[in-house]
Amino acid sequence: MKSIPEILAPAGGSEALTAAMLSGADAVYVGAKSFSARGAAENFTGEALADAVSQCHIRGMKLYLAVNTVVLDNELQEVTELIAHAAKIGVDALIVQDLGIARLAKEICPAMPLHASTQMSVHTPTGARFLYENGFTRVVLARELSLAQIQEIIAACPIETEVFVHGALCMSVSGQCYLSAMAGRRSGNRGLCAQPCRLPFSHKKGDTACGLSLKDLSIVKEINTLKDAGVTSVKIEGRMKRPEYVAAAVNACRCAREKTLTPDILDTLQAVFSRSGFTDAYLKGKPGEEMFGVRGKEDVTSAAPVLKELQRLYMKEPARVPIKLAYTQQAGRSVCLECVDEDNNRVAAYGDMLEPAINKPTDAERAKASILKLGGTPYYAETVKLDVDETLAVSVSQINALRRECTEKLTLLRAEPIPKQTFTPNLTFERRNQATRPTLRGRFRRFEQLFIGDCEKLEYIYLPADEILKHMDSLAPIKDKLIAELPRAMFGLEAALAEQLSRLKELGIHRLSVLNLGTIALGRQYDMSLHGGFPLNAANSIALAALAAAGVADTELSFETDLTRARALSGILKSGIVAYGRLPLMLTRNCPLKHHTDCAACGKKGGYMFDRLGNRFWVACSGAGSEVFNCHTLYLADRLEELHGLDFLTLMFTTEDSAEASAVIDEYRFGGTVPAEFTRGLYYRGVL
Repeated sequence: MKSIPEILAPAGGSEALTAAMLSGADAVYVGAKSFSARGAAENFTGEALADAVSQCHIRGMKLYLAVNTVVLDNELQEVTELIAHAAKIGVDALIVQDLGIARLAKEICPAMPLHASTQMSVHTPTGARFLYENGFTRVVLARELSLAQIQEIIAACPIETEVFVHGALCMSVSGQCYLSAMAGRRSGNRGLCAQPCRLPFSHKKGDTACGLSLKDLSIVKEINTLKDAGVTSVKIEGRMKRPEYVAAAVNACRCAREKTLTPDILDTLQAVFSRSGFTDAYLKGKPGEEMFGVRGKEDVTSAAPVLKELQRLYMKEPARVPIKLAYTQQAGRSVCLECVDEDNNRVAAYGDMLEPAINKPTDAERAKASILKLGGTPYYAETVKLDVDETLAVSVSQINALRRECTEKLTLLRAEPIPKQTFTPNLTFERRNQATRPTLRGRFRRFEQLFIGDCEKLEYIYLPADEILKHMDSLAPIKDKLIAELPRAMFGLEAALAEQLSRLKELGIHRLSVLNLGTIALGRQYDMSLHGGFPLNAANSIALAALAAAGVADTELSFETDLTRARALSGILKSGIVAYGRLPLMLTRNCPLKHHTDCAACGKKGGYMFDRLGNRFWVACSGAGSEVFNCHTLYLADRLEELHGLDFLTLMFTTEDSAEASAVIDEYRFGGTVPAEFTRGLYYRGVL
């Protein structure tokens, strides 16, 4: 019987894999050389990956392969080959971020279990339900959830849940950070995050405080609380970490699960790696100033004294696989040892034909003592059945040889891959009309930014749902153009937001902006037309097909998609880009301004942070979180001809007033001149 919850360890390379296996993890997650959210880790080649699967299966462990990056059309053949290889060698599940890759994996190998990466940003019951209804077996929940919110998701849906209990904590909700990509083309959604958030960011220009750097997460002590809540798997972050870190974290999790955790074990865990200590504030539902921290000199020097001791945690093979043994010692027959494991693998070893003992016979107790010497193997005897004629003699060396032969044969059987059937997917797509002239859409944060006279110039107008409800009398004449927008961060707000949708539907608003997967399911409940947003990170043709199949009418592409690729995508679903505005580079659950000013003083007007170069980033509330916007405004109105082939352009207005917004709309209709400070985003640079 497997222990619950599963302890899932990171294995960035072969040494970390050994540490995870020998320190007692129940499963590991690894990456291949491509399409892994930890692209800088050692990772595993084709043969090494096959061997890693075998080594885990010998020990009764599972191996999950992270294929958890956003993928581009020109990479679909390569990722197809990786998924097919994973199926052939018996990988136990794929961890995916990209909806297109999830759809592709189901085409290639319908029997392959799919785990939704935390990069999918799922943090609501409807988000989990969407995944379950679309064939996912497990969701890796957002790290920012409180215990009550985790319990709510588990109660709402039978999908397995995986929760991070230890490791690095990003300021941004995973999958919703574009800071590294915008700064230097190194996309976190492509596995190459450069961690610019760990550098100085402060509300004061010139300050060296690191206002976007959080302490590491550690809720190891709460593993049994999570178990009681129904969590399936507890996950350790750290595919870039050394093997001693992996062993320390696995050991702490095992001790917590077995209720033998001590302060010394926790002290060692902190010593091996931390950033100003640990935080459990998200689980407690109390994000705040105490969560911020950096890796200082003391954190670095504390590791050296504990490393040698930690290596002892993975020096010996633990006995973890139960086997049933049957020993037969009867006259006129060959001595025999049979073995059956938990998966019903059967092996047997035979020795000499037996005759009566001349000197000292072998009794049952003596035979059993030799049979039970399973040290150095992953096996332990669950039962031993003895059929012994005690007038016969069998040497200890022969019994030992039978035991070794049995365990070796069993190991070979357990190491054999159990391939899953695969099929060849269709990777040809109907391309879009390159001559299409895109329509214009406007996304406004406040009603006051919208000049009603501009509405006829726009195909659709995005407004927050609460702004529409507040100003419905003024907006009634254009209600058919309105797309209601729910916040990207919906932590604990789903019931209240569902009530808003119900009221909007009664008022005749039937379009909804989809900024997370949960909103798809929520919008379907109210039979609304769904319009995908950039946070869905759609960047390939199969992702567009997946969104179309989910009932989405059209979508913005990820703004990490360069223009050439965006215009070349399939026409299966209308798609466009965010073509103007301060791009939201982070979605945070913990407001980075809150410990400098209180919410009453802010009044939801927002404020600014400065990086070490003096660049100014606007920060503003968004539902149950905050957004950090780029320091420069995206501008493309002087290159309108190059945008043909897209179906629509979204103009995103943040700090602009109605006059400024109106001027921008006209520039995108007739052409404009670049402002003094602007950015082209990633539309010409692309990401690595």
